[in-house]
Amino acid sequence: MAEAPVLGGAKRSVELNAGAFGARFNGPLVHESVRAEFAARRRGSASTKTRGLVSGGGAKPWRQKGTGRARAGSSRSPVWTGGGTVFGPHPRSYTFKVNRKERRAALRSALSLHADRGSLAILDAASLTEPSTRTAAGLLAAWGQPRATLVVVTAQERGAALSFRNIDRVAVLEPSSVGVADIVGAASLLCSDAALAELTDRAVGGAVGAQGDAADAAPSSPAERPAAARSRAASVPAPASGATGAASTSPAEATPAPRSRASSAKAETAKAETPAAEAAAKPKAAAAVTADAAPSAPKTPARSRAAAKPAAAPKASAKPAAAGSKAKTAKPKTAPRGATTAAKRAPAKAPKPGAGGGQAATSEDL
Repeated sequence: MAEAPVLGGAKRSVELNAGAFGARFNGPLVHESVRAEFAARRRGSASTKTRGLVSGGGAKPWRQKGTGRARAGSSRSPVWTGGGTVFGPHPRSYTFKVNRKERRAALRSALSLHADRGSLAILDAASLTEPSTRTAAGLLAAWGQPRATLVVVTAQERGAALSFRNIDRVAVLEPSSVGVADIVGAASLLCSDAALAELTDRAVGGAVGAQGDAADAAPSSPAERPAAARSRAASVPAPASGATGAASTSPAEATPAPRSRASSAKAETAKAETPAAEAAAKPKAAAAVTADAAPSAPKTPARSRAAAKPAAAPKASAKPAAAGSKAKTAKPKTAPRGATTAAKRAPAKAPKPGAGGGQAATSEDL
């Protein structure tokens, strides 16, 4: 495991986190992160004027033909002196995105590079409670590392920051402002204990955050564990009992749900509107009672009406039977198809006198 010496106090060394200071150097990720940081620092305020933005040039310099010179429509053309600029820079943003995991990997590579070289030291900020540039310069001289040096201290360590800021080729930054380009560009790195903890947290990132969340979620003492188990059991609904067939009541169902402000306001509004609604309903109720008090014919059930109705007499034949008419004989069911029954045969009519086929009419008959 890598170690770093301590400057400004007793001679000792501090063990560095292997996750943040023991990674392999990844050149492509470091290059991409450094380029992204430099691009983000650009202001992007460069601007030029096109031929439409340059003043003047509204009139045609000379006529189209007859002068022997080239055709021209404006004195602010890009080919003229004082004319506009073609494809010049305009205000823009040069930033581009680098994934979070790539930034963390690049930061680990930069920190591990200083740990491998031995150009990383820990500053005892307690020895610089008051600003003293002479003391800070003496610490750097005793360390013996080349400049440029990057000093990383927190905002609370103001004495150390004021002590190092006036030294040539020494930059002082806070942990939140330190980038991969700052660490890679420095020949030596000097960090306080608090600043080193923040840089380590930034480099390791999600693993430390996940462990912290798991530690917060777990009960801290054995006395709290039964309470946590009871709370989880209360949140799970109880299953229905299969032997008796009756569903058991959960604590959530037994306890009435608290009424919200909106429901309470609605209930009060309904109470306020109840007298008015009752007053409006009284005339309608009185009218209904008057209508009910009026005498009405007793209603007869459907069955009694059907019994009271006299039975209909059998229909009599409207046409009396003609005298001498022959009685109809029922056709036997077993009669063969095509057979002529005697009942259907009509009696032969007597021929009329004088109508051929009989004796000739005499004068006496006439």
